[in-house]
Amino acid sequence: MNKIKVAFLVFVMSSLLDIIGIIFSIQILIYIFKPLIIFSLVFLYVFSLPKRLKWYVIALEFSFFGDVFLLFEGELFFILGLISFLLAHLLFIKIEIDRIEKNNLKTMLVSSFPFLIIFGLLMFTLLDSLNELLIPVIIYGLVISIFGTVALIDYIQTKSKTALFMLLGAVIFIISDATLAINKFYSPSHFFEILVMVTYVLAQYFIFRSMVLSKK
Repeated sequence: MNKIKVAFLVFVMSSLLDIIGIIFSIQILIYIFKPLIIFSLVFLYVFSLPKRLKWYVIALEFSFFGDVFLLFEGELFFILGLISFLLAHLLFIKIEIDRIEKNNLKTMLVSSFPFLIIFGLLMFTLLDSLNELLIPVIIYGLVISIFGTVALIDYIQTKSKTALFMLLGAVIFIISDATLAINKFYSPSHFFEILVMVTYVLAQYFIFRSMVLSKK
């Protein structure tokens, strides 16, 4: 079995065991396997290509730290996790901006519209629950909306599989983060906890597929 298959197997097994841990509230599985998801994805990316994009590797490293911080309870760890994923999304945005051609204002506004609508509805729902976290959540929400926007622009321009995978990753990431926010601030649910992780794994995998295809 080659290195790529081993790394992919570790990624899949870590994802499944973490989700099983969430479903059955087995904390030891979550603490062991959640950090391994992105850790294995880094190796999967490195093994898949002779030349790697450093910005994506750094984005994965920020995602790894975000996962670790969010393993722990408390506002401090939540904020540290938020910052880690914010930095990861900023790097995803940079990667997409480097891909897309210069655009006119109309295309940018049209592409941003669905993501800003989702962001606005989510903020309207959570507004009374965020308290001192209002500003950090607004900043994070705007950044991930920009990520969705540039991913959509890339797909509109190219209609390529690379752009499609990145767009799917961005949209599913937004679903994951929106579900996390609803679960934490509005309506806690065990189902939401499961959905957050399932969508998160899918989002990271689609972004990975986009990055691999872009270098082939």
